[in-house]
Amino acid sequence: MSAQRIVVVGAGFAGLKCVQRLERELKGELSRGEVEVVVVNPHDYMLYLPLLPQVAAGVITAQSVTVPLPRAIKRAARLPGQVVGLDLERKVAVVKKISEEVVDLPYDRLVIAAGSVTRQFDIPGLEEHGLGMKNLGEAAYLRDHVLSQLELANASTDPAERAARCSFVVVGGGYAGVETAACLELLTDAALKRFPRLDPTLVRWTVVDIAPRLMPELGQRLGEEALDLLRRRGIGIRLETGVEQVTADDVTLTDGSTIPTKTLVWTAGVTASPLVKTLGVELVRGRVKTRTDLRLDGYDDVFVLGDAAAVPDLTADDPDSAMCPPTAQHAVRQAVTAADNVVASLRGEPLREYKHHDLGLVVDLGGTQAVAHPLGLRLKGMLAQTVTRAYHLYALPLTRTRVRVVANWILHLFGGDDFIRIGFLAGRKNETSSFEESREYLSEEEMKERAAAAS
Repeated sequence: MSAQRIVVVGAGFAGLKCVQRLERELKGELSRGEVEVVVVNPHDYMLYLPLLPQVAAGVITAQSVTVPLPRAIKRAARLPGQVVGLDLERKVAVVKKISEEVVDLPYDRLVIAAGSVTRQFDIPGLEEHGLGMKNLGEAAYLRDHVLSQLELANASTDPAERAARCSFVVVGGGYAGVETAACLELLTDAALKRFPRLDPTLVRWTVVDIAPRLMPELGQRLGEEALDLLRRRGIGIRLETGVEQVTADDVTLTDGSTIPTKTLVWTAGVTASPLVKTLGVELVRGRVKTRTDLRLDGYDDVFVLGDAAAVPDLTADDPDSAMCPPTAQHAVRQAVTAADNVVASLRGEPLREYKHHDLGLVVDLGGTQAVAHPLGLRLKGMLAQTVTRAYHLYALPLTRTRVRVVANWILHLFGGDDFIRIGFLAGRKNETSSFEESREYLSEEEMKERAAAAS
């Protein structure tokens, strides 16, 4: 009898935690060769996204926010590549390896934890001139870009050019946007000491968001305190305002105003991996609708979780319409439920529903400043920063990674930044999607052709 194969798509928060749980719960079966777990991921690491703004700001190194899969995964097989198609009827995942070879990977159980990508909007010039902030490449590029703008402004004799290069716009008033603007504002403020020809009043960060409030999940009071803190640091906030057009030299907003700038960072939300659109199943706000036990309707051997899944929120007043937010907190807990349910399905045991009460949110505003809402408490300042960093250390999967992050925090606290541009990304086209994984997935016709060839 051949081994039961469990294929896990993605190794982000949800995928990695699911694999680790499967390894623990199926230790005996894996040792005896009765079960095989295969995780498909293009990279050999899991990225801890919440600390990405600190990578861009130079507070911690890129390596410190990665969790190496060879260390984190002990018994599961790793297939380096990207799932570009899923045939749910044949129970086959089509994988494009990093070598460009395309292979069929049959499965007995499938876990889809494909994550999300930067949400794109049809705004003239955004794709050509916007910078993303979703992965290591984008964070490294953004740091180099920001420092290069200060260097070029310092060397310029044109007042208009200087002003444009010293103006930085972040679109998105959620956690990613606010933390990016807050952390990089501290970077540019500290870097000004190395550029004596620059007028400090020229350097300005602006956060633009279409919503009426920053980070509404924090609650009105904490949100207003965060807004006040950012404004006192000189960060401009433009709420209920969108982006109409982006050029190489400026950004035009929906209120008719124009901001001269060479830098627009796009953090206005994410959307589920395009892979889910190829499934031909019901989607809710771009995510796959699942049952409360995380299974896909009509496919008892398929589980969907994380940013790719629209999971009913059983803690809400109306669980029939409320969905769990796509946060890391829910992703890791859904991973545990999904893994347990996969094991239960293999053993013929009953499955359990996913239910989790949100534990609150934390926002790092750089330095000693933060706001946090853990367990219903409203915190700000140094206490909030302590809670925020303690949460990140708790959430990081490996002790080795935690030690690296703490070492970086200590080194930056006492040693500061060297304000060095890495330079290896020089000349790369800085499009918002240029650092994302490939969005080229097999069409329905191509999937049918593969199925016919296989039969």
